[in-house]
Amino acid sequence: MANKNDKQKIIDILTSISKQRGFVFQSSEIYGGLGSTWDYGPLGIELKRNVKNLWWKSMVTARDNIVGMDAAILMHPGVWEASGHVENFHDPLVDNKESKKRYRVDHLLEDQDEDVLSQLADATNSTGSFKDDEEKIQAIVAFLLENENSSDDILKDCGVIDPHTNAKGDWTKVRQFNLMFKTHVGPVSDSSSVVYLRPETAQGIFVNFLNVQGTSRQKLPFGIAQIGKAFRNEITTGNFIFRTREFEQMEMEFFCKSDETSKWLDYWSNERLEWFKSLGITPDKLRLRPHGPDELAHYSSACYDVEYKFDFGWSELEGIADRGTYDLDQHMKHSNKKLTYFDQANNEHIVPAVVESSAGVDRAVLTILADSFVQEEVNGEKRNVMKFDPKIAPITAAIFPLFNKEGMPEIAQKITNDLKNKFATFYDAGGSIGKRYRRQDEAGTPFGITVDHDTLTDNTVTLRDRDTMDQKRIGIDAIADAISDCL
Repeated sequence: MANKNDKQKIIDILTSISKQRGFVFQSSEIYGGLGSTWDYGPLGIELKRNVKNLWWKSMVTARDNIVGMDAAILMHPGVWEASGHVENFHDPLVDNKESKKRYRVDHLLEDQDEDVLSQLADATNSTGSFKDDEEKIQAIVAFLLENENSSDDILKDCGVIDPHTNAKGDWTKVRQFNLMFKTHVGPVSDSSSVVYLRPETAQGIFVNFLNVQGTSRQKLPFGIAQIGKAFRNEITTGNFIFRTREFEQMEMEFFCKSDETSKWLDYWSNERLEWFKSLGITPDKLRLRPHGPDELAHYSSACYDVEYKFDFGWSELEGIADRGTYDLDQHMKHSNKKLTYFDQANNEHIVPAVVESSAGVDRAVLTILADSFVQEEVNGEKRNVMKFDPKIAPITAAIFPLFNKEGMPEIAQKITNDLKNKFATFYDAGGSIGKRYRRQDEAGTPFGITVDHDTLTDNTVTLRDRDTMDQKRIGIDAIADAISDCL
């Protein structure tokens, strides 16, 4: 299992640098903050926007058979009753009576040592052949839920530790906790005005299936994509922006014939893995993991996760699931409206099956931050660097006048303005040139352009590479091409 101190260290470093350089801030910080809510700063919003733009280009713009839409966050409550979220969207919850801390049970067990896990496996008859601890934990949790009345005694007898106190906990019974955020519309807050903040963007696509298919004239197989906010009342949050109650999803529902779902599940699983690699993320730290039977959602018959190996362990970035015809079937049943596709080849109406691709924007951003972050020693000094792939870096090039005199600032500013139409640029004239380089290294800026005394005589500048720190002289008129060649 992951070393908790290592986990804390990397998350603390990323949290600190994110605040210092303007990637991510604690939400409502001046009021003491609100737990697990975050605001994106000037660099963070650009990084996030670049991720979303690359996803949209890859999923929609570059394909003829996928179209986009943007559904409302608030939807008729019947949508969530039909989808099964009201009844089935739960996480296993347990409380420590002494510390008053609440935990999601599988996350609590992930923090236990091997001895405790072994005792739990014996006590819950979860001693079969498992690929890893994750599968074993899922089996333990399933047993505890099925045997709720004795679940508290099992946890106490096996000596389950509270991570907050580092002592054995006085545990409550394990129970299910609905993750839906409930609110009200209209002037009266009663049962008739109840609505939910959507826990996923997918249902907005399903209820609009006919609207989108009819207006876009798409034929099977085809997909509908969207990017939008979702909300889940998570029991446990943490690891910076990895798990929060408000987050953003990039989802695509791919409609096909029922006998083709296996083919498309394999296709989209590999496509999505390769997309994360295309962001410059270390390939050896990415994997596709199939879900075990105990992990599958109520609507899914098969699923793969794209996972990244953080310092705190392998964690999900995206799920690719075979949802079958579940969603359209449910919405037809509950709405009494037909949501079928007319198959002209066979002259029949069919209910399309669905393969879903669902990625978290915030998790992608954290992955890029974690994977790009490097600490180096240069000439006896520590250098923090965000080695972003140039195509996702918030700032492509920073332009520096060596001195704030002799016309250097004016030339540097003109270069900045000339490059703005092609690249994200930043003009920086504050402090020594070394300090400016270090600031931009932490911001992940791939290129530094310095205007100096030679610029005044020969119209050349110094182009510095962030990763190698190599510097070369190039003409001002060659800057744009030099940068473009690296993108």
